[in-house]
Amino acid sequence: MRTTDNNCGKSLSEIGGEYSDDLAAIANKSLIDLQRDNPDLLVFPQTLGQYNDDVEKHHIFSLSDDKLTTYNLMGFVGRNDTRLTISSRFARDDTHDYFLHYMLCKVLSLNIVNLKHSADSEGIQDFLPYLFPAYLKKALSQGMFKQYRRNEYNDANVRGVIDVPRHINRNIPFAGNIAYNTREYSYDNDMTELVRHTIEHLGTVPVGNAVLTCDPDTRADVQKITNAAPSYNKNDRRKIINANRKPLRHPYFTEYLPLQRLCLQILMYEKMSFGQDKDKVYGLLFDGAWLWEEYLNTILKKDFDHPRNKTREGGCYLFENFQRIYPDFISKSDNPKIVADAKYIPLSGNREYEEESERAASIYYKTIMYMYRFSSHNGYLFYPYSGTEKKEPETYKVKDTEGTLTKLGLAIPQQANNFMAFCTAIEKHEKEFVECSRFRGRARNDAPRPPTRRFRASC
Repeated sequence: MRTTDNNCGKSLSEIGGEYSDDLAAIANKSLIDLQRDNPDLLVFPQTLGQYNDDVEKHHIFSLSDDKLTTYNLMGFVGRNDTRLTISSRFARDDTHDYFLHYMLCKVLSLNIVNLKHSADSEGIQDFLPYLFPAYLKKALSQGMFKQYRRNEYNDANVRGVIDVPRHINRNIPFAGNIAYNTREYSYDNDMTELVRHTIEHLGTVPVGNAVLTCDPDTRADVQKITNAAPSYNKNDRRKIINANRKPLRHPYFTEYLPLQRLCLQILMYEKMSFGQDKDKVYGLLFDGAWLWEEYLNTILKKDFDHPRNKTREGGCYLFENFQRIYPDFISKSDNPKIVADAKYIPLSGNREYEEESERAASIYYKTIMYMYRFSSHNGYLFYPYSGTEKKEPETYKVKDTEGTLTKLGLAIPQQANNFMAFCTAIEKHEKEFVECSRFRGRARNDAPRPPTRRFRASC
């Protein structure tokens, strides 16, 4: 089955499926509950429940009256023989989701040029290698993983328990060597070997090979693993996978658990696709709202600061000394001061998000509160929209105040025939988007204001 994010509800027949127990087992359940019971379900970013940002409470999709409704999550999810692919709503099809490819490359600092050929044909299920450098870097930031390992030796320097059967088998007639076993701390362990096998596997895949060489830091991290696992043997892959079936629990090396899960998914993707573990949910999901926000930061960071709720960076107090808040973007310049909120939802042309609805109030009021906190008259809502023609910003005047709230959209190309053509087109739209945010901010102080639409609100 295939659908897109924020599909506003589609009948199961429209997306190529029908009601099943597998769908019902996934629908209407929070992400954190699903991931707790299903280690093969990966969610990026891997911060569910850590920062009270409510992402962990979201559903992958809702199912009611034979209608399936998706939200901001993209990727694929499956259970037994049932599988659902959720593409970006800006994708041409499942294998040409250029916008998701592009956002991942920008956010994960991957070299777009290196990926230009593979991105033309890879589907959502093939995004697993994209995450490997980020997970590896985060794990290695805690140091190289060490673990006790049983080693066998046969020499004259006995420093362990003598293995009598092996000694008799190998050292008769006696020539000075003694067979013995030791239990030693080693970098060359099951976890490191798993990462090494993943690296070797990715080296045989075009997109994987490009990812492993995307920047000097990644190449250095790969070299560390290669040096730490000299006993690598391709024929031991099944043995290493089985040794890592049990989730890694360590009080210090906590970042190796997500890396372990990712490596197992990469190495076992085909088997998981066919539901190897009965009734277990598997898949890879991306938080579209987070990706959109972090992607915008890559093009707006020259003019805007970007407080991060997930890592508790750059926040400000709402009151004198409590209630920390994290606006998505705050302009670095005070003339004028601009606050902005990133919205991945289809903000334009959807009545559910406009006019008098309760959901519209929840969209607008947070930005207006930030405007009041920072004494700003300039608020923005940054959102993506599909189309080749530029859509003019919509400005709302907050009643009885000097404040205005502007919906500023970034056009996502729809006619690109390949990934590099998409990159060229969207880079042009990015420049227009950045210039528009700068110009409109200055215009409010230095020039007559553009026509505005009244924001409907009761007095």
